[in-house]
Amino acid sequence: MQTLSPRHVKTDEALRLGVESGWYAIKVSGTFVSGPHASEGDCRRKIDEIQPPPAKKKH
Repeated sequence: MQTLSPRHVKTDEALRLGVESGWYAIKVSGTFVSGPHASEGDCRRKIDEIQPPPAKKKH
């Protein structure tokens, strides 16, 4: 699975792309996976739902 990152899309770029401005979870390729979210924190929470952090190994 690809790593997702939060990215803020401002109004001018949103108009050009035909999307709402806000925070989006994106792939390394730039493909939008989820959004728009109201804040970076909301976006990061969604990324954690989609792609949970790896479980720590017990020794």
